[in-house]
Amino acid sequence: MKNVIFLSPNFPTNYWHFCRELKNNGMNVLGIGDQPYDELSQDLKDSLNEYYKVGSLENYDEVYRAVAFLTYKHGRIDWLESNNEYWLERDARLRTDFNIETGFKNDDIPGIKYKSKMKKFYTKAGIPVARHYLVQTLDGCKRFIKKVGYPVVAKPDNGVGASDTHKICNEEDLIYFMENKMPDTLYIMEEFINGEINSYDAIVDSNGEPMFETGNVTPSSLMDVVNNSDNSIFYILKELPEETKAAGRATLKAFGVKSRFVHFEFFRLLEDKEGMGKKGDIVALEVNMRPSGGVTPDMINFAHSTDVYKIWADMIAFDKSTKPVGEHKNCGFAGLRDSKKYAMSHEDVMAKYGHLMKMNGRVAEALSGAMGNQFYIGTFDTKEELYDFYADVLKPAEE
Repeated sequence: MKNVIFLSPNFPTNYWHFCRELKNNGMNVLGIGDQPYDELSQDLKDSLNEYYKVGSLENYDEVYRAVAFLTYKHGRIDWLESNNEYWLERDARLRTDFNIETGFKNDDIPGIKYKSKMKKFYTKAGIPVARHYLVQTLDGCKRFIKKVGYPVVAKPDNGVGASDTHKICNEEDLIYFMENKMPDTLYIMEEFINGEINSYDAIVDSNGEPMFETGNVTPSSLMDVVNNSDNSIFYILKELPEETKAAGRATLKAFGVKSRFVHFEFFRLLEDKEGMGKKGDIVALEVNMRPSGGVTPDMINFAHSTDVYKIWADMIAFDKSTKPVGEHKNCGFAGLRDSKKYAMSHEDVMAKYGHLMKMNGRVAEALSGAMGNQFYIGTFDTKEELYDFYADVLKPAEE
């Protein structure tokens, strides 16, 4: 029986499914988290063989002692995982300190966490990358902008999602950014790419071969969603385009990814871009060595009539999938803001689209910046039906 430590199994709240499928596959599932055991959902409790509560997952010494205790009690740890961007570096450090061979170690982290260092791997994969400057001085920024032109985008070189991302359109914006950026944070500045975000999502075996592949499209800029509190929309594709699949597989090989659930992001150019490509081409954005966040794993299941929690657990237990994939549909997410008023009430939405809805409810506060406050998830045979749904549920109320 393999010993698997799952870090922070209670958040996101749907991640208990990973633990359940591990346990169903005969794994000894050991959770470490900072939520009291009595407050865990019954589903999660039933999915764990043991749970170790720490005062704070931010306290490395506490988490280290938890892993040491579980190792003493259960024997050598075979896997340690959180599937969470926030804890990737913590996971790697623990694997390094406890010599857990399945997963990234400390030395792997710079290339998968720092946006500037990802670029050489994308280039190795033959995928164009945006020009960049690691922000040091105002004059340095101006020299870079003189070369690439406004607008530019600045964000932490080691950041999560679109948080603290700035679109800089003129010198006034630039000066404001330089005066208000977080101290002691290294920022990367890149030329602006007018593109639609397309992702490649895969579960990969120990040989680096995909066991399952899909992808999503984000028609609006996630940066604008976060910074302007816009509505949030994205959808899982019914069929993954061949060019996205090819870019994803090349990226897997360039990064040497093995035994992971990954979420790679690309831009599909909305216009010709000198030095990058023609309209419709795929260019690099960033890699995420974990599943796409929030409810996306559930959406993938809805889109492909499958269970990626099971496929991921199969990868750990058997290094192959035992879960078939069924009928394919587009699965759309619509995230609405409490601060906005809409033409359709919740009752209206459910009356018209309830037969297509798979989930609806409230977004967790920690994810609401990128995903809105109230969400609807439905499946649609065609993109035309999907976009009609978006037009209806996001239509603003008349003043």
